[in-house]
Amino acid sequence: MVKLNKIVRAFTYEGAKARRFTPEMELKRALMNCLLWEDQFYEDGVAIADRIKALVPLVEPAKTATLAIEARERMKLRHAPLLVAREMARHEKHRVLVADTLARVIQRPDEMTELLAIYWADALGPMQQRKRQPVSAQIKKGLARALTKFDAYQLAKYDRDGAVRIRDVLFLVHAKPKGAGQEKVWKQLVDGELTAPDTWEVSLSSGKDKAKTFERLIAEKKLGGLALLRNLRLMQKAGVAKKTIAGAIDAMRVDRILPYRFIAAARYAPDFEPELESAMLKSIKDHVRLSGRTRLLIDVSGSMDYALSAQSEMTRLEAACGLAIWRAKSATMSRSSPSRRRW
Repeated sequence: MVKLNKIVRAFTYEGAKARRFTPEMELKRALMNCLLWEDQFYEDGVAIADRIKALVPLVEPAKTATLAIEARERMKLRHAPLLVAREMARHEKHRVLVADTLARVIQRPDEMTELLAIYWADALGPMQQRKRQPVSAQIKKGLARALTKFDAYQLAKYDRDGAVRIRDVLFLVHAKPKGAGQEKVWKQLVDGELTAPDTWEVSLSSGKDKAKTFERLIAEKKLGGLALLRNLRLMQKAGVAKKTIAGAIDAMRVDRILPYRFIAAARYAPDFEPELESAMLKSIKDHVRLSGRTRLLIDVSGSMDYALSAQSEMTRLEAACGLAIWRAKSATMSRSSPSRRRW
């Protein structure tokens, strides 16, 4: 006979004693550091996604929606919150919150097409056949509300070739434009007549001078923060004045950029380390300080010497160090400190 009156203990992947989580805690842990379908050291990306799918119906609908919104707005994750919304649409109690959740987590036009790709990903056959699968009414409502948030520039910038296009979203959800101006933009989207966006990619692909292109975009405040960080070395090689680049870093928006991005930028453009450090620390200006004393611990085991994603050269250890500095709120860090020299 099986003995039922016994303590069930929890252990880590490698056998150490662990604390047993509630489904809500498990979902939060799996979601808040999830680059969807990217392998981690101990677990592959498919297994992580499957665990998120299994946990969604076990967590209260309102708490599930809150976690999805937190993952997008606070943790700056793009795809994992969309997976949560898709799974919410499968379950009756969660379904009523899907539209409101999507209206919050969709912040770029291409996230609408990514959501539909995720929605149809578990169907068999090519994408053209997957489109025949009915889409939840709440998903449609959420997409329709999200679609009205974007202007002509944003739609043109993210209207890329793919199995699902932004105009497919428009046809699917039958959204109502906010006015005659938006109605005209949507017609141009459908007809493929949107004006090409004024971005550095479009300008450089047309053969324009690199230095002049970056200088103009900086002067007109059309170079986003992430694009600026990713192109520091290219701008230096093109001959953009150091003063111009430094000024752009000082003026950039930092609220949507994670700390490790600044460290990655400093690796390729060390001449701008002081400006990048100031920008990174500026991103915490409005955060509430923790009371008392806080001790920050960084895991330095072998699993941390592992790339953040298949497209990244940044290791988890480097990202963790960046987060530690960010959370420490140390505005007086010396450039000669040991941690500084390490990076």
